[in-house]
Amino acid sequence: MVKLTLGPAFVTGLTALREFVGFRTVVAEIPMSTPPASLKDEKRALWYLRKIPLLEGLSTEQYRELTGEVEVRELQRRQIVYLPGDPGEHVFFIQGGRIKCSKVSRDGKELTLTYVAAGEFFGELCVLEGSPREEMAEAMKNSIITVLPRERIRNLLMTRPAIAFRFIKVVGERRRLVEQKIEHLVFRDVHAKLAALLIELGKEYGKETEDGLQIDQKITHQEMANLIGSTRETISLTLAAFKRKELVQLFGRTVVLTDLDGLQALT
Repeated sequence: MVKLTLGPAFVTGLTALREFVGFRTVVAEIPMSTPPASLKDEKRALWYLRKIPLLEGLSTEQYRELTGEVEVRELQRRQIVYLPGDPGEHVFFIQGGRIKCSKVSRDGKELTLTYVAAGEFFGELCVLEGSPREEMAEAMKNSIITVLPRERIRNLLMTRPAIAFRFIKVVGERRRLVEQKIEHLVFRDVHAKLAALLIELGKEYGKETEDGLQIDQKITHQEMANLIGSTRETISLTLAAFKRKELVQLFGRTVVLTDLDGLQALT
């Protein structure tokens, strides 16, 4: 059992955050350090390590050296990975599933920073500074993550230029996306922000159908609102307006983009 030290920023907002996560119980002690025996097997650890794109190019011996420090965790949907104020001591690599990273205010409002999926990593800024977490990470579906200490990743970045370049490329792209999000929040109205989000989701998760470009990723109105700094009610009204203009079709939680040019014109 590993005891987590909750930082001052988290303690002051604990009540609001608990209210935000609702039925999920956030506790100060969660089992983290001892994975199931089946996951401690060296061969399985090696298999997971070899599936991490960032580490591509390591020798078999270098992979074996990492097995003594790697931890594999199986997460349930809505399980918290870390909270604001938690120590920044590890980098997390997604083997399967989907993780959401977000900022949460003291009154429970949420702004989604990013979603990350299999092959990607998160919590990487601790490698550069080692300060406590400022965001929350949460599993959006049942997931498997591989965990490595920040110092081990830091050493690899210092000694392996190819790994360092891939790391910097991901961090740079995320910086660009954050700047784009800020621009949208400040300068665009909700119609423009939602249109841009739908186009982005279409590029990432789109699947061509007879009706149009279907976003092949279930996403709630609240999740859309969190991504663009709006409210669920506003998103519902705006999607209804888009539907009337025949820009989209709605089938429950499934969105089909029927007029990409029209959506692009709104941005």
